[in-house]
Amino acid sequence: MLKLLKRLVPAVLIVAIAAPVDAAAQASVRIETPAGLEGPRTLQEQTASAAIRDYLQAWRSMNAALEQNRTDQLSTYFAGTALDKLNETAEEQASAGLRTHYQVNSHDIQIVFYSPEGLSIELTDTVQYEMQVTDHGKQIANKPMRSRYVVVLTPAEARWKVRVFQATM
Repeated sequence: MLKLLKRLVPAVLIVAIAAPVDAAAQASVRIETPAGLEGPRTLQEQTASAAIRDYLQAWRSMNAALEQNRTDQLSTYFAGTALDKLNETAEEQASAGLRTHYQVNSHDIQIVFYSPEGLSIELTDTVQYEMQVTDHGKQIANKPMRSRYVVVLTPAEARWKVRVFQATM
């Protein structure tokens, strides 16, 4: 169980916001796009806005999935290794009787790369949140956290999906 708890912080928080969607509205979000980002392809404001919107929704989706140990909600906003890690974490939590809840207080997002083909956006996010872990309904951990994530989003169907979600602590 200790191994799983250690994984919850760096791997699970590949990204999450509390079950109520209102929790995201309470989190402050600061977004920075460095002037040096200009390259062969300009990141349009509409594209950046859509990617950030979908990234924040991915946090909500992740939190709901880990709070309920339901993997069916993850594929809407996650793909690739991020999806695989979150699915694995939710399954391990379920078998151990654990649930994780994240109450995000703030996101400090910096867009650091936009591919020339427009097929990926890389960002970093310093997130402040409360992580609560319950074991068979009994709270066993409640910890304030501040973590830095490296995130890669790629366009799919009608939204941007989180493909890489790695905590760098």
